[in-house]
Amino acid sequence: MSPTEPSSTERGTDEPGTDEPGTDETEQVRAFWQELELPGLFDVHTHFMPKNVMDKVWAYFDSAGPLVGMDWPITYREDEEVRLNRLREFGVRGFTSMIYPHKPGMAAWLNSWGADFAQRTPDCLRTATFYPEPDAGRYVADAIASGTRIFKSHIQVGNYSPGDSMLDPVWGAIEDAAIPVVIHCGSGPAPGDHTGPEPIAALLRRFPRLPLIIAHMGMPEYTEFLDLATLHQEVRLDTTMSFTDFSESAWPFPVAERSRLLDLQDRILFGSDFPNIPYPYLDALGAVRRLDLGDDWVRDVCYHNGATLFGLHDA
Repeated sequence: MSPTEPSSTERGTDEPGTDEPGTDETEQVRAFWQELELPGLFDVHTHFMPKNVMDKVWAYFDSAGPLVGMDWPITYREDEEVRLNRLREFGVRGFTSMIYPHKPGMAAWLNSWGADFAQRTPDCLRTATFYPEPDAGRYVADAIASGTRIFKSHIQVGNYSPGDSMLDPVWGAIEDAAIPVVIHCGSGPAPGDHTGPEPIAALLRRFPRLPLIIAHMGMPEYTEFLDLATLHQEVRLDTTMSFTDFSESAWPFPVAERSRLLDLQDRILFGSDFPNIPYPYLDALGAVRRLDLGDDWVRDVCYHNGATLFGLHDA
């Protein structure tokens, strides 16, 4: 929904899942996990960034975004504190800041911001990132030593190869520390020079214990990334934007592969891409449930897997 589109109240309908974000959606999101008898939600893929960076990200989506001709309104275009409160009101008990650089000389600064953000936001996992540059090994080692819980790698935006030799010390340190990396490496929503399953398969041949979390289920190369998760016990996938009406219209998940989601039940994590999603948060949860893989699968994906991986005490 675009910011100028009337709310459901103005349209004279209370159809669930179509409101502007607000109290009704909050109640519906909370009802989702309460009906499953969960203590809340765990969202492994949310974006909090320095304001100047987030403003540029929003401007990118406003101007064209990753898909020319496709409308991509930012549903939760709000101040940082409002966004934090919204997640908490939804019942999200753990989340991330998902920072990423698009050029050299940016990652260390983002990591410093991420450390400060986590310090003042205890329900956010301390998040760090990296870029292929001469000092990447040093600042990643520093981030690990100082308490980073999760890394973000964006192959598409950064336009770098995961096999770049300047990243060898990065991958080695991350593998040894067993710190998960959410990695956007699929070719959706738009392919990059280094996206797709082949570069990741090559990376895992060299670093087979890397705890990668394949963002967006590897969209649109779902099958190939499921294959990699089957081969590598430490590879997981997140549901970010997958299975929603928005994504299914362009990059449908193969119906024939649904049974494999059950096989990987303990290694699929809920992700939303909040706040940069073109639909309400509730849609992402509904999309997971619509797969009809059973309540236990939904419970694991939407809470237990993330909470267990990152040590929430009641997981």
